[in-house]
Amino acid sequence: MDRTPDWIAVDWGTSNVRAWAMTAGGEALAEATSDKGMGKLSPPDYEPALLDLIGGWMDGPIRVVACGMVGARQGWVEAPYASVPGHPLPVGLTLAPTTTPGLSFGIIPGLAQSDPADVMRGEETKVAGFLARNPGWDGVLLLPGTHPKWISVSAGEVVAFRTSLTGEAFAALSGHTVLRHSVATDAWDDDAFLAGVAEGLARPEALMNRLFALRAESLLSGLTPAKARARLSGLLIGTDLAGARGWWLGARVALLGAGDLMTPWRAALTSQGVAPEEADATEATLAGLTEAWRRSQ
Repeated sequence: MDRTPDWIAVDWGTSNVRAWAMTAGGEALAEATSDKGMGKLSPPDYEPALLDLIGGWMDGPIRVVACGMVGARQGWVEAPYASVPGHPLPVGLTLAPTTTPGLSFGIIPGLAQSDPADVMRGEETKVAGFLARNPGWDGVLLLPGTHPKWISVSAGEVVAFRTSLTGEAFAALSGHTVLRHSVATDAWDDDAFLAGVAEGLARPEALMNRLFALRAESLLSGLTPAKARARLSGLLIGTDLAGARGWWLGARVALLGAGDLMTPWRAALTSQGVAPEEADATEATLAGLTEAWRRSQ
């Protein structure tokens, strides 16, 4: 790196942490990653972990703006939730206690919804970055992952959101229930996935029965692991889509994610006549962190 950064952006998750040396114009000069996520640290461990990551970039006082689980109750310091509806980046950052001279570490608050109860921490920064790159965009953002989120945005604000356990349920069912015997493969069948999506959408109330039917069909009808695994995913995503029908039906929808996480959701939405726009999650995160840095000047 040929120059000293003007500030540092950090995305600190449960498992990993990513940092970028940034210019005032929002250009990333360098990137560093570590596996020292929130799940491995106690509050006194954060500053040493940070310095291991960014110490080579520091040449005098430096300001760090961070998002993610570093601001959770179990993180470095809790950054209180801001309420929706509202801007995805409320004014003000929560400062973490530091002992390194010249080091300032500010954490972006998460967002909370009271009825129905829901929270997000880290996703608000992606939303802010997406909106910064797409001024005036109104519609519904879908963030796939372990806990998929549907986020309604209008006039530059988060109006409401809903989170599900769809990704975590797939991992639990395929790895820790009787279904593990039927889905033990990395292979995939697109037709079986779409059949599961259609079934989950049509009869979400029958999900529990249809899940067990996967095991029964593998025993009685020779259902292959590839078909069973794909249909399991389809059933869960289809049921998620059924619950969120009022969010995506007839709406402008954008998928905000990365890599293989996007593929099944894209296929499921497309099967229902939705042509989702797409944006990269890392690019949105970095744009959101930049927006937070500018708003906190």
